[in-house]
Amino acid sequence: MSAPGALRRGGRRTAGRAGRGRTACAVLLALASVAGLSGCGAAAPGGRPTVVIGAKEFTEQWVIGELYKQALANAGYSVELKSNIGSTNIIDGALTSGQISLYPEYTGVVLQVLAKQTTIPGSAAETFRKAKAFQEGRGLTMLPPTPFQNRDAVGVKPAFARKYGLRTIADLRRAPHVVFAEYPDNLAGALGYHQLVKTYHLRNTEVKTLNIGLQYSALDHGQVDAADVFTTDPQLARGDYTLLDDTKSFYGYQNLAPVLRKGVLKEQGPGFAKVLNRVDALLTDKAVREMNRAVDAVRLAPSEVATDFLRANGMT
Repeated sequence: MSAPGALRRGGRRTAGRAGRGRTACAVLLALASVAGLSGCGAAAPGGRPTVVIGAKEFTEQWVIGELYKQALANAGYSVELKSNIGSTNIIDGALTSGQISLYPEYTGVVLQVLAKQTTIPGSAAETFRKAKAFQEGRGLTMLPPTPFQNRDAVGVKPAFARKYGLRTIADLRRAPHVVFAEYPDNLAGALGYHQLVKTYHLRNTEVKTLNIGLQYSALDHGQVDAADVFTTDPQLARGDYTLLDDTKSFYGYQNLAPVLRKGVLKEQGPGFAKVLNRVDALLTDKAVREMNRAVDAVRLAPSEVATDFLRANGMT
């Protein structure tokens, strides 16, 4: 994802704050859950400094920030959460200046926005290795990444996919004509619409610009045939859309991993990373989509969603 695309990850969702619908949330999280796995601030009572977790300004980050906060607090650590800090460069500045201890970041964003690399690694593992190496050179580190990715993908309606036998982005060439929904700020650039057309030789497409979130209604009403979507969008939890395989890894890899100052691990002891790793191991595409949907559609608070998810996975 290009730098503009990466920053879109900071503003495309709004969150509900109401604390109703606990039963509905439990159903959502039961579907999403996986079997449970068997320096900032004043000093905590145990002598360890309070850990300050940061989160960016959108639903997914709020939920994951709450997951980290609650899991660590349940394990006996003193934790504070600061959400809505801002975009990648802003929250990175908060980390490097010592205002926060850690925050969840996407591996591709580290390379594309912070390291300003223009080439896309060939695998998720290579993306993580390069992102971690970049952070290590700055006195930071990254813990192991999540199974899920929040990346761009091409979505179509299942009927359209069946009609033309679509499984991959390249298969769009089989359709006589494709109207493609793209965000206004992602037309040009290394990972924009025009480069996608060039990479996959999609000479049969025309673009329709739509703001983020509107592409699903356009797909539903037949106004477009394909659309740029995000893989953890809550709309995908309904199963009403088919994601086409990106066989050329055009959009890169965006697994999430905690970024933290190296001193935090030393201050907090070996059990600290184990708690975060246990949370992250539970975060599949399906789980994150359902939690995003519980906030955006069911209108539950991120803290409530996190509590129910941790309880469903034996972490409370």
